[in-house]
Order: sequence, then C-alpha cells, then structure tokens
Amino acid sequence: MKHLASGAAMALVLATPAFAQDDTMVIGVSIPAATHGWAGGMNYFAQAAIERLSETYPNLEFVLATASDPGRQVNDIEDMVATRNIDALVVLPFESEPLTGPVQNVKQSGAWVTVVDRGLSVEGIQDLYVAGDNPGFGRVSGEYMVEAMPDGGNIVVLRGIPTSIDNERVEGFETAIEGSGIEILGMEHGNWNRDESFTVMQDFLQRHPQIDAVWASDDDMAMGVLGAIEAAGRDDIQFVLGGAGMKEMIKRTMDGDAMIPANVTYPPSMIATAIEITAVGLVSQAPVSGEFIIGSVLVTPENAETYYYPDSPF
Repeated sequence: MKHLASGAAMALVLATPAFAQDDTMVIGVSIPAATHGWAGGMNYFAQAAIERLSETYPNLEFVLATASDPGRQVNDIEDMVATRNIDALVVLPFESEPLTGPVQNVKQSGAWVTVVDRGLSVEGIQDLYVAGDNPGFGRVSGEYMVEAMPDGGNIVVLRGIPTSIDNERVEGFETAIEGSGIEILGMEHGNWNRDESFTVMQDFLQRHPQIDAVWASDDDMAMGVLGAIEAAGRDDIQFVLGGAGMKEMIKRTMDGDAMIPANVTYPPSMIATAIEITAVGLVSQAPVSGEFIIGSVLVTPENAETYYYPDSPF
C-alpha cells in the first residue's frame, strides 16, 4: 500500500527480512555527478550519510561513484558488481532508459536494489524506491499557476532530463491546469541545466511576443530563464515558478521578489534517506522493502523561512 504525505510516508512490505547479518557487507552507491545545483546538494548529502553510517556500522563498507553521463554510470555499476561483489546498490539513475538493463542485472545477481528519485523504465526491478512525490510536484506547481493566473494566460514550460519523473511531473501539471484558461505555448527540455535553459528561454522569447509566466520546474532552470528574460529586456513575464528549494530562490521568495513568488520543495537529501534505509536493512531484521515518498510543499512568502537553509550547499 502506498501512502503520500506533505512530509514523508513509507509503505513497507512485511515479509522475510531482506538481509542476514554478515561480517562485512558492501553497499554500492551510484549517483550523477554534481552537474547542477540539486545534484550538488545530493552529492553532499550522500557523502555525509556514508561518513556517518560508516562510523555507526563498522561491518558495512560503501563504494560511492559519481557519473557525468549514463554510459559512465553503467560502467561504474558493472565495476561494483565485478570487483566489489556488492550486497546492495543504491542508484539514482542519470537517465531511466539506459540504466534499466544494468540495474536489472544487479538485481539478478542477488543484490538488493534501492532506486532513488528517477524510476527505471521497467517496473518492479527495485526492492525499495525512495523519491519525492513527482506527480504531486507537478500538481502543486499547476495549482499555484491556476491560483496566480485566475484569468488564464500564456505560459512556456521547461522540462528536465527525459526520465520517468519528468513525465510524472508534466502529467501532474497539465492535469492541474486543465480547463483553467492557461495555454502552454511551448514545452522544451532544459535538462535541469542553467545554461541550456538560458538558451531554451531565449528561443521561447524570440518566438513568442507575449508570455505571461514560466513554469521552469526546477530552480537551476529558473535561474537560466531569469537570465534570458533580463538579457532580452522583456517585461511581459509576470513570474517564474521553479522548484526544489534552492536557497537563493527561497530567499527571493522570502523577501517578496515578485518574479519568484513561490517555490515547490523536492529535497536532495532524499539520497541520504535511501542510503540509511538500505543500511538498516543490511544490518538488522527490519523489513525495508516498498516505497518511501517525500511530499512536495508549496513555499510562499508566508512560510519560506521554514525552508530557508543558508548553510546548505543547495
């Protein structure tokens, strides 16, 4: 059974314990490199979790690999299986499709598999799935746009990297704005990258003389969008809605910046949650299979201080 909440909820399959305790067990952690702000925060939390858990559980060893592209990530995972004989894999796929087969091979080798954030292209491979509420992320974003634009209007949308979570976000968003009078003029992939999103937004601005608002769906992409708007000197865009809770963007919302009136949470610290739950499963009798879904919350000037972490890397 799956539960969703504004904070976090866990659906557990109460079955035979996932792992039996052994002298030394190895957890492989495979994640994308810090190619943008959210990924930088995710890398920070992964390393911090591994350091802490290594002290807590002396019989656990961790192998952390970061990859700058799907091909490198596939190689990293294959190396973990061949050279370290990992007992468990915690993987945040760079992209869903290229990683599905390799992760399926890890599962078939007998290792435990925890998938984080970006689901695989085939359902049922993983033992544990830890992620934000991606349909909810899109829904909360769309509901805010409808509230902020009661008379409708023209918007453009920037999508992330082609993944199952991006599809879920867009579907949630489109459902939320259906019948509202909000028209999507264009939708392009900014790949959660500031520079690419700057270029995508430049193209949108050249093609569309009137844009009322932008759903950037990510704070790094929102930064690129804002840069393109400023460079073009356009004053028709009322606001840009990003997401994920980058501290700079939360601060602008907290300070009442009209261009950044809101944000939607999607914490990069979910990787630490995934590593910790997997570690508990290895060293104890606790049943940890199932789903752990972290809800998305709308951040506004009224509650922004609660989500502002000035010392955070993201």
